[in-house]
This record gives sequence, structure tokens and C-alpha cells, in this order.
Amino acid sequence: MLQKYFIIYEIIGTKGVITITNILKNIVIYLRTWIKLIIMLLIGLTIIGFLVFVVYKPMYSVSLDGEFIGYTDDRSKLQRKINDYIKAGDSKTIAFVEIDNLPEYNLCLLKKGLTANEEEIFSKVISTGVPYYKYYAILESGEEKCYVQTYEEADAVINELKAKNSQNKDNIGYALKYETQLKEFTDKDTTVAALYKEMPKVEKAKINTKKDFDSNTSPLGIALIRPVSGTITSRFGKRSRGMHTGLDIATSSGTPIKAASAGRVIYAGYKGSYGNLVIIAHTDSVQTYYAHCSKIYVSEGQVVSQGDVISAVGSTGNSTGPHLHLEIRVNGKVRNPQNYLY
Repeated sequence: MLQKYFIIYEIIGTKGVITITNILKNIVIYLRTWIKLIIMLLIGLTIIGFLVFVVYKPMYSVSLDGEFIGYTDDRSKLQRKINDYIKAGDSKTIAFVEIDNLPEYNLCLLKKGLTANEEEIFSKVISTGVPYYKYYAILESGEEKCYVQTYEEADAVINELKAKNSQNKDNIGYALKYETQLKEFTDKDTTVAALYKEMPKVEKAKINTKKDFDSNTSPLGIALIRPVSGTITSRFGKRSRGMHTGLDIATSSGTPIKAASAGRVIYAGYKGSYGNLVIIAHTDSVQTYYAHCSKIYVSEGQVVSQGDVISAVGSTGNSTGPHLHLEIRVNGKVRNPQNYLY
């Protein structure tokens, strides 16, 4: 009996070894088959990639407002060129260009030999833009008279008219303009010749205090606040150099200047000995002047509220240091600001 069991065990054991060996063989066969397939697939992809590389190249198709306009090899370079044009235009007179629709790019594969047309694309894109030209208008009593390209030219015109003692030198100023229409420019000498007015050949008239200065202290009909805080360095009235038409308040350069009362800005620019000047009309008869500013933050026609920052303290025009020259005018005549402020 025992011998019988040994024979059965031997047979079962042998079959088990044979079965495991067959499974391992099958696994090896499958692995070899898959490895061969993967290798063949990689070879095929490599061949296809090589053929694509030889025959095709990656490019970007460009469309504008949904319309195809061409191809470009370098999307970044083309867009950078368009952005630079938007920021500065193509000449020193163009400040910027307004373009509403920018191109769209899509990557694609195209046959080699097809050339890009970036210049044509660029021309089509910028043709939709609206250029804004930068220039300086030379003003006489707030009216535009001539146009120059640069700040240096505008400043040179004003200084030349002062040097020639032109009759209108205190009424000449300039304003920076941005317009879609380009003006006709004149050079410095032509502009000065057009604006120059010879002083009358008479003795300089003295200031008529009764005519130009108003000693009236009656209420203005509006409430005023101090435009700045500081030290009064020159008061209203007579002084060694003549009559002083306002009140000088010294403080550090750049100090914000506030509107003394609500009103409409009727002048904002450079004006002779006043330097950078802001004039606010509060009523039909009452105006305040803010002179020698380093910066102007408002423009003509703008409505301001009491306390709004309109400019910054400076030392432009006939000035020996940073301060605010404040004037109050009623029907064109100056009144003493200290009757109402400080």
C-alpha cells in the first residue's frame, strides 16, 4: 500500500513541474512577441517622424477678426513687432496707436517651401489702427496759434519771446496735445516771428492801483479753504519791486495744491511769469489763480470740487524757490487773499 502512494505522488509531482514550465515558456513567448511589436512600432513612428520632418515644418496660421491673413515662422517676434508699433508708432510724432483687434495664431504643419509673409501680416494689422500724434500747441491767451513737435522747441519759443520782450510774452504758453489728426509744424524761428509783437514805443505805464487792485473786502459769495499750509513769504500789495498781486505761501516742492472752492478750470498750462498756472472760475465774477506749480493735474474745462488736488507746489516762471502764488480776482481785479484766507 505504501509503495502505491509513492508512485501516485511521483506522478502528480512530475505533472506539476511540467505545468509550471509550460506557463513560463508561454510568458516568455508573449513577451518576445510584444517586444517585437513595440520595436516595430517605434521604428515606424521614427520613420514617419523623419518623413514629416523632411516634408513638413511647423508654422503658425494667422487670422485677423476671423479672416485668414497668412503664415509666420516666429509668432513671438511678429507679435512683439506689433506691440512695439502700438506703443510708439513708426515716427517720433506718433505717441501711440490704438488697435482694437489683434491677430490670432494657430500651430500647424505645412509643406516645406511655403514661405511666411510676416510683413504683409504686419501691414494688415497696423492698417486697422488709429494713430495718436503727440505735439505741442503754442498758445496765446489760451488760443492755439502754432504747433511744434517737441517740448524743447516749445520752451525755446517762449524763452525767445521773453528775450525779445514781446508785448504778448506773458500771454504765451504751450499745451501738450494728443490728436488723431497731424498738425502742420513750424520751426522755432518761424513760430517766434509769427507770434512776436513789438512793445509800444511809450514809457512803461505804472500800475494804477485803483484800476487793477480792488481794496473791497466785501464777501465773495463763496466759501474758501486754504490750498496749502506753509509760511507766508510775500504779502499782497506794495513791495520794493512794485505791486504784488497775490499771496506767496512757501512750502516744500511737490506739496499737493487743493482747489479753494468748487468751480471750472478755465486755464491749465504755462503762462509767462506765472510759470505753470491753474485758473479756476468759481462764479461769473470770482476766480482764483494758482501759480509756479511743478505739476498740473487738471485740464481746461474740467469741473473740480472744493479740496480736489489740482496741482503741486513748484518754482516755475519768475520764482526764487518753491511756493504757491495765490490770487483772488473779482471781475478781473485782484483782491487781498488775506481778507478771506490765512
